Amino acid sequence: MSDSAAPPAAPLVGPLVTLRPPHEGDLAPLVEILSEPEVSLWWVGYTPERVRAEFIDEPEITRIIEVEGVCAGAMFILRGDDPEYPTTVIHLFLATRFRGRRIGEEALALTIRQEFADGITRVTLDPNANNAGAIRSYERLGFRRIGILRDYQVRPGGHLEDALFMDLTRSDFPDGPPLPPRD
Repeated sequence: MSDSAAPPAAPLVGPLVTLRPPHEGDLAPLVEILSEPEVSLWWVGYTPERVRAEFIDEPEITRIIEVEGVCAGAMFILRGDDPEYPTTVIHLFLATRFRGRRIGEEALALTIRQEFADGITRVTLDPNANNAGAIRSYERLGFRRIGILRDYQVRPGGHLEDALFMDLTRSDFPDGPPLPPRD
């Protein structure tokens, strides 16, 4: 599968989250978030130059997760370009202070709803197999464990770790998963 950018989209707005394309003002907050110990554990090696290249300079595939006007994280939305296999791969991270509020789940639900509306039939994730918090969050949204991707991620020092391949399909939720409840 060759990945292409999701079509440029207007911001998506939920009860707590706004998803929007990146802009220059997001560079410093993203660098700060990616240097937090609990984020950099999974998102390794992000320098300001790499953040600019992968997030700021890629508005077609990047969405900023904004909460109350603050950059809370980001996501990559990679849509396959083969019409026989209409799949989107999503990668996301959140600042530590925004965890535990189901913000990532809301961001994913909003994105998946839009992807399904655009004809995508399957969304996949591949978190590090040791990232139990992210995996629990994805399962609450309806993602299913498909299998282990062995030796998937090269970690600092060259150590290899597995990822958990997960998916959610339009047949699971024809209109996309419900937004998470607010406690």
